[in-house]
Amino acid sequence: MDLGRLEIATSRRAELLDITGRVAEALRAAAVGAGLLHVFCPHTTAGVTIQENADPDVGRDLLLALENAVPERASGGSYRHAEGNSDAHVKACLVGSSQLVPVARGAMVLGTWQGIFLCEFDGPRRRQVQLTFIPG
Repeated sequence: MDLGRLEIATSRRAELLDITGRVAEALRAAAVGAGLLHVFCPHTTAGVTIQENADPDVGRDLLLALENAVPERASGGSYRHAEGNSDAHVKACLVGSSQLVPVARGAMVLGTWQGIFLCEFDGPRRRQVQLTFIPG
C-alpha cells in the first residue's frame, strides 16, 4: 500500500534529518494495522538509516566518521566523477537507500532511542522519501 512521498528540504551539504515524526504521521493517517513499513530514498547521494535520536551528538559523530572514512577530497588519488560529488555517492552506498520497519497496531516498532533519518551527503537539496506499507 503506497503511503506517498515525504518532501524534505535539506540545508547543508551533509546532515542527518530526523523524519520519524513525519513517517509516524503518515502511518496514522493511513490507519494501518500490523505489517512492515518500507522507507525508501530514491536518490544516489542521500540515504536512510535508523539510529539513535535522543542525543544529537550521535548524528554528528556518524557524519564525522563517514567524512573521515570517505573525505570529500580523496587523499590517495582523485575521484573521476565529473560532478565532484563522488564522496556523496560512496557515503550513500554505505548507509543504504532503504529501511524496513515493523509495524504493530498502526505504529512503528522501534527501540527506545531509535529514529529514522534521511542522510544528506550532497545538499542542500529537495529530497523525497517513499513510504510503502506491506500488510502482515
